[in-house]
Amino acid sequence: MPYLVRENLFLGNIRDATEVIRNGSKEITHILCAIPTKEIKVYDAGSVGGSASVGDGSISFRAGKDLKLERMGVPLRDRHDENLLDYLDACVDFIDKGRKKGSVLVHCFAGVSRSASIITAYLMRTEHLSQEDALGSLRQSCEFVCPNDGFLHQLKMYEEMGFKVDRASPIYKSFRLKVLGESYHHGDKIDSSKFGADPGLPGEVASGVKTAQNGGKTGTPAFRCKKCRRIVALQDDVVDHIPGEGEKSFEWRKRKSSNLSRKSSNLSEDSECSSIFVEPQRWMTAVDEGALEGKGKLSCAHCEARLGYFNWSGSQCSCGSWITPAFQLHRSRVDVSTV
Repeated sequence: MPYLVRENLFLGNIRDATEVIRNGSKEITHILCAIPTKEIKVYDAGSVGGSASVGDGSISFRAGKDLKLERMGVPLRDRHDENLLDYLDACVDFIDKGRKKGSVLVHCFAGVSRSASIITAYLMRTEHLSQEDALGSLRQSCEFVCPNDGFLHQLKMYEEMGFKVDRASPIYKSFRLKVLGESYHHGDKIDSSKFGADPGLPGEVASGVKTAQNGGKTGTPAFRCKKCRRIVALQDDVVDHIPGEGEKSFEWRKRKSSNLSRKSSNLSEDSECSSIFVEPQRWMTAVDEGALEGKGKLSCAHCEARLGYFNWSGSQCSCGSWITPAFQLHRSRVDVSTV
């Protein structure tokens, strides 16, 4: 039987969900499934509905037997490097709306990590709890729940962003780079169509820059190729980093070389970084062409002047920070203006 976490909110496993789908329930009207659809067959039986893209995956919405059950499927694997963050807002909204209409069952395979992480995020937002307090509260109802370390880290980011995924936040931008890096190192094909818009194309610049009419700020800083003046990045594309501090989130990004540590300690933290690190963008065709090597040069899409380098395994900034993966523009190769 599923566990009652809050009024009209249950946490369960695959057996609980199967029972409800096959036999119906007097209580449960909505089901949120956090399992990749290819791993679960009964979930697709006799269902109708649609789907929507979120982040790197898709969320499916379906109605069950006699259209009495409203279901949502999120293709999550229980891995520390899985992208949970991109799904949280949609999941929390689904639970919130479902509880207003009836009762919601959130489940994964065992009801321990994935479903627990989603309900923890829901409690964080709706009850304004920290990650630790929300998980502690959930354990009062289900003492066995145990989100994996990667999910816990992402829930902490969710808290730091104010219980809402802010895609303009430096926290989120850094996370997205890490997700791309993980995909590359797992041997997944990198889909460049999901890279950022090309700011050198007039239409895409306009869509990325807020105007005074929309209540935003004008005069957005832009980085241009010093040779031909083509825009290659906007300030919003920049990935900030703390001088001298390396990435710590995933094991393959940790650099333990004593030589690197000594080199970093000798660099001045007061000097301006010699490179600008940005999110990958569609004009970076060299990223696709150099996919096998994992690194290469970044050249201007208009005049082919060398602007910098990319490296999926990361690169060290002049300040000592290690950014992974790295898409860096040399300051000496670009000028700053406004658009």
